[in-house]
Order: sequence, then C-alpha cells, then structure tokens
Amino acid sequence: MSCGSSGIPRGLPVDNSKGRKVFCVKFQREMPGLDELPFEGHPIGQKIYDNVSKEAWKMWVEHLKMLMNEYRLNLATQESQEFVVKQMDDYFFGAGSALPPDFVPQQTK
Repeated sequence: MSCGSSGIPRGLPVDNSKGRKVFCVKFQREMPGLDELPFEGHPIGQKIYDNVSKEAWKMWVEHLKMLMNEYRLNLATQESQEFVVKQMDDYFFGAGSALPPDFVPQQTK
C-alpha cells in the first residue's frame, strides 16, 4: 500500500480524460470514476477503482480521517494498514464501516 505525505492512500495515476464512469456501489448509479488506482498492489485497489465514484471516495477519505484520529492509527504499521483495508472494504462493499465506540460527531453551527 502506498501513502502520500498526508497519510491518505494514493495510487498510480490513470488517464480519465475521457470521463471514465463507474456504477458506484455507494450511490447505486453511474458516476465519474477515480482518476487513479488506490492502494497499488492490493486487490482492493482494483475493486475500488472499478466500483467506486470520485464522490464516494471523497466521503471515504473524510471517514478515514476520523478513523485515523479516533483510533490514533499509524499507517506505517501493518496492523493499522490491515485495519484500514478492512474498514474500507466494509464501507464500500459490506454493512458499512463502524464508528468508534465512544465517537461523538462534531456539532456544526
């Protein structure tokens, strides 16, 4: 799994200049697909590239930030990487990624 300097997973750039579309598993409709393959070298990367829209990926990145903060994840460790992949698989293809037990969402004004 490769990570950028922000700790958010990055992948290989893929040409999406023709407006590649996917049937998004999150929104259940055809939407613009990702421009790059996330999690290079991991099977979930291709699965996400083929089935997840840009919009759904943006939602995942925000969810991932919350998980990283709440669980104090260090993506340099194998344990944290495996946790993230499991949560990502659940988020897109399972029952959904569970919120941490004591998580209280920030109130917006």
